[in-house]
Amino acid sequence: MKKLLLLTCLLFSAGLSSQNIKGLSKDAFAHTYSIVARDTITGEMAVGVQSHWFSVGSIVSWGKAGVGVVATQSFVNPAYGPEGLELMANGISAEQALTRLVEKDEGRAYRQVAFLDANGNVSGFTGEKCVEAAEDLQGKNFSVQANMMLNDEVIPAMAEAFVRYSDYPLPERVVEALKAAQEAGGDIRGKQSAALIVVGPERTDKSWEEKKIDLRVDDHKTPIRELERLLKVHRAYEHMNKGDLAVEEGNMQKALKEYGAAEKMFPENLEMKYWKAVALANSGRLEEAKPIFKKVFSEDENWREMTTRLPASGILTVSDEELQAIIE
Repeated sequence: MKKLLLLTCLLFSAGLSSQNIKGLSKDAFAHTYSIVARDTITGEMAVGVQSHWFSVGSIVSWGKAGVGVVATQSFVNPAYGPEGLELMANGISAEQALTRLVEKDEGRAYRQVAFLDANGNVSGFTGEKCVEAAEDLQGKNFSVQANMMLNDEVIPAMAEAFVRYSDYPLPERVVEALKAAQEAGGDIRGKQSAALIVVGPERTDKSWEEKKIDLRVDDHKTPIRELERLLKVHRAYEHMNKGDLAVEEGNMQKALKEYGAAEKMFPENLEMKYWKAVALANSGRLEEAKPIFKKVFSEDENWREMTTRLPASGILTVSDEELQAIIE
């Protein structure tokens, strides 16, 4: 272990990059802990990761709906992401795909990689030159892996947490696993960035539908805590989106329910308050809507101006007289 840590220090103190080691590519240094996992009920698949490295989500986590997910870390070979997903898309299992790519990788001794396919097959690999504490552990529909950890308790803590929170939705389970890793000691260097991606169970040819969740914390003192907060915001805006769709359909009762759920999660958010007020006004409940509009306008006058523009788009369905009552 001391020799490996010395190697790492020498690389950077001498101004060298990982390209000086055979088989390693330039600027591919991302020691970290991560989890790849699948929800057996929904079929969703996820990658969660944290590292003391800037923007870890841009290089470690990969996923494709209906195909699988990949975490590639340590001295990162990013090709494991797209190439692994392509192999799994062609019907190669996670284990076979990972084995095939590891065998042709000259830098395999420095790699740490995990694959999970849409059938729930998982496979992990930890090269013998990954910095301790380094290990990967597979369970039913998940794999946890880490290197350069403070201690050897991080990996079992992640696995135990993922199993313990089995009643949680997959994204929240993944975050709990990351939290457990940090509580057990985490990255020996500390914390800096984190990421979470979730892909669906069905393949799609629409690129914008590939990821159901795509959250990144690129630089933060407490990245996992921030990731957890962003996931909560994401959930709230899921309700907002459903409310918007309900408004388009003219279903104001459903819109009120969805906007109300979002507002309950973030009661001080003006956006959520505002659209709830719009739904109330459209439902003929103008007197309930007016004080909400008034509060929003008092905090930001731009919302008042926007309100005058909504009737022309059919988003706010009130009479001219009612509109004046709202904006006065």
